[in-house]
Amino acid sequence: MVADLREGWSYVRKTRWLLASLLFGTVFVLLILGPLEVLLPFAVKDQLGGGAQDFGLVLAAFGIGGALGALLISSRKLPRRYLSVMTLMWGLGSIPFAVLGFATELWLMAAGAAIAGATGSAAMVIWGTLLQRRVPDHLRGRIASLDFFVSLLLMPVSMALAGPAGNLFGVSAVFVVAGVGPAFICLVVIWFGRMTSDEIANPLDQEEPAVTAV
Repeated sequence: MVADLREGWSYVRKTRWLLASLLFGTVFVLLILGPLEVLLPFAVKDQLGGGAQDFGLVLAAFGIGGALGALLISSRKLPRRYLSVMTLMWGLGSIPFAVLGFATELWLMAAGAAIAGATGSAAMVIWGTLLQRRVPDHLRGRIASLDFFVSLLLMPVSMALAGPAGNLFGVSAVFVVAGVGPAFICLVVIWFGRMTSDEIANPLDQEEPAVTAV
């Protein structure tokens, strides 16, 4: 088991786009999950004067946006710049999440949640496809397990920090950081992971060349 784990980690360490994506996923969970799970009810109550029904509508918008984003991206071929598009969807797509921290209208808060959900789910579809298409068969289980571990690693930390951060800096400030932070980090991730060159060197879902009859 130790040898298998070592082999999986060695592959991740040598595969820059994969390592960069996993590190970005860890930070993304840290920034986003706590505010969404812990502070959103307070934002709904304090900014909208709403209750459980309004909170449920915002969460529903997040989920519906996620479903639509996943359906849209999965019904098309992978973009040629699939690594950059995936990372930018996570990074720039989180900017509307900041709206949840200062919106005073339910529709605006729901719209921000829906857009963030759509881009996040669309990026997840590309990510899941890449795990199947670009990770060797004999390593796929180990990489998927590492992906799951990374996704859960800072989840409790994010939830634990969200409340104190909201009290110290204010709920609005926490949502702004959670929304804007990934937008800056994703640019570093694209550079560190050498994604722009990697995706060109390893094209996916390209059109097959036409065969001309002789």
